[in-house]
Amino acid sequence: MSKMINIALPKGRLGEKVYNLFEKLGYGCPAILENSRKLVFEDEENNVRYFWVKPSDVAIYVETGVADVGVVGKDILLEQNPDVYELLDLGFGKCRMAIAGKKGEHLPTDRTVKVATKFPNIAKKYFASKSREIDIIKLNGSIELAPILGMSDVIVDIVETGTTLKENDLDVYEDIVNISARFIANKTGFRFKTQEIELMKSKIEKEIAK
Repeated sequence: MSKMINIALPKGRLGEKVYNLFEKLGYGCPAILENSRKLVFEDEENNVRYFWVKPSDVAIYVETGVADVGVVGKDILLEQNPDVYELLDLGFGKCRMAIAGKKGEHLPTDRTVKVATKFPNIAKKYFASKSREIDIIKLNGSIELAPILGMSDVIVDIVETGTTLKENDLDVYEDIVNISARFIANKTGFRFKTQEIELMKSKIEKEIAK
């Protein structure tokens, strides 16, 4: 008999897209579509248990083994560096991590760069690879305000369309890395539920290759 797979889904548009994909592949759980405040949903018939979690927490749920598998943005994997298996690039939720600042200006070259970001580890690693000294200003929201108000020289943030940057007279200076949604697995869970997780992975691969 197949073992139950615990799946961590990121709340929001990405999670809904992922659930629709999983449902299509035979991992449906109709209760998840009901308008309720429930966070855990189980379907014994399809041997799946879903839970909605904050996107930045998905990798933590998978790493600790509370979830066997999950879907998370590559940005979070790079920032948190969790001890998980990255099984697939799902090819959606695409955007990029970039350095941006005031339009018409550029990165200062004669001093330490002040960088505002939600992603300090990604920023530190990237600037270290360029042998640049930086001061990190860790912010949690409205990152674009920092260079506008002179708090920072630049920001390191996710850019999707670039509309927010344009509306605030900011420009991308450099791209750091392309980001997309990744299918990840807990290392121990993968060992004990290899058959079930491999089957899920191959179904996803076939679907996204269409």
